[in-house]
Amino acid sequence: MSSDGQSRKACCVPASPLACGGSPHPGNTQARACAPESAAGSDLILIPAQQFLMGSNDPDGFRDDGEGPPRLVMVDAFHISPTVVTNRQFADFVRDTRYITDAERSGASFVFYGQLPGGGDTSSLPAPPGLPWWRLVAGASWQRPEGPGSYVHDRADYPVVHVSWFDAQAYCAWSGQRLPTEAQWECAARGGLQGKRYPWGDELMPDGHMRCNIWQGTFPDSPAVGWTPGPQPVRSFEANGYGLYNTAGNVWEWCMDSFVPDYHRVTSRHNPVSSDAGGYRSIRGGSFLCDASYCNRYRVGARNSSTPDSTASNCGFRVVE
Repeated sequence: MSSDGQSRKACCVPASPLACGGSPHPGNTQARACAPESAAGSDLILIPAQQFLMGSNDPDGFRDDGEGPPRLVMVDAFHISPTVVTNRQFADFVRDTRYITDAERSGASFVFYGQLPGGGDTSSLPAPPGLPWWRLVAGASWQRPEGPGSYVHDRADYPVVHVSWFDAQAYCAWSGQRLPTEAQWECAARGGLQGKRYPWGDELMPDGHMRCNIWQGTFPDSPAVGWTPGPQPVRSFEANGYGLYNTAGNVWEWCMDSFVPDYHRVTSRHNPVSSDAGGYRSIRGGSFLCDASYCNRYRVGARNSSTPDSTASNCGFRVVE
């Protein structure tokens, strides 16, 4: 863990301005119990039952994240989607159920200011305390990722974003699937490798090649020439050893678990899951905003969290069965 004993840096997914942490809104319970077979997807990947080394004692980790101590964990076999849920898939869900997301209900969501069109002055838009690169944008939602005037018509195979944990749960109720536990997510994300920093090994850029969509340039004001801050298509970059794409960077991924800092000390070694009633839910994988100078949580053992009603332009989800 970090030698300076620093506390968690909440750079990644700002908490909802409502910070309710409660149960889904009554209007968000319309999802059907089961989607059409074609919508549920048939390309899920079988992850065999196994014991694997979960967690990290990485010196670059954050003390309060509870990445470790590393331990051997046993998970039963499960199936997981090779990618996060796409705009196309989420549109099928919304079309079938007339579901209204939490961002749409609240009328606003958080967008990284470097994604806003025009490059003009955004200082008049609300920003959460201590996170000046986020803006609360009226009208931003999964259908309008950067707010009014933006659309997903040409982004069908991009990650759906601006979805809360509650929204992800509603999608799963419709599709007959569920969110992965942290243990399932990490097991699959590692791709069969034991104890490595990234899904492909210990080196961030083997042979000088970027393997994931994380921040390029100087964070947060100077992105590298030729790179635009934002999600990339879900099958960008090479898949890991199990066939999963983008388990490092691109967008954060909601997990089933309640977030507890002492996860590795209090959960079972067999199919561990945290069901604490606390107000935060776990997210994994990092996003296009992660940068070693501030947040290096694109490491496969890294952990993070947000309130379950939080929505932002860098958070999505994948599903398991």
